Amino acid sequence: MFNIKALEKDGSYFWTNHSKHKLLQYGLSPGLVKKVINHPERVERGIASDTTASMIRKDGKKNKKEIWVMHQKQTKNRRKIKIISAWIYPGMSPKGKEIFIPEDAWKEIK
Repeated sequence: MFNIKALEKDGSYFWTNHSKHKLLQYGLSPGLVKKVINHPERVERGIASDTTASMIRKDGKKNKKEIWVMHQKQTKNRRKIKIISAWIYPGMSPKGKEIFIPEDAWKEIK
């Protein structure tokens, strides 16, 4: 497992409380989330204003799933990326359609 407090010292990324919770909930590592942002297989416009949703597939022998990350470039520091949420979508999500964002993620965005 990883140290949540170590995320606060990450100079290139700002992790919201919601995103930290989702890492623990889904068992995702910070490295995997960064990989999704830096090397996505698919990118969609996020539901919230000025956000991007990036995805990579993680298919196993029995299960197909997608790892999604909603993120935003910071307005003050364009090099810093704000990670808003991360989740696992079972199966294959439809392309170009609205992506479901949990209610608690909306609170973090606002």
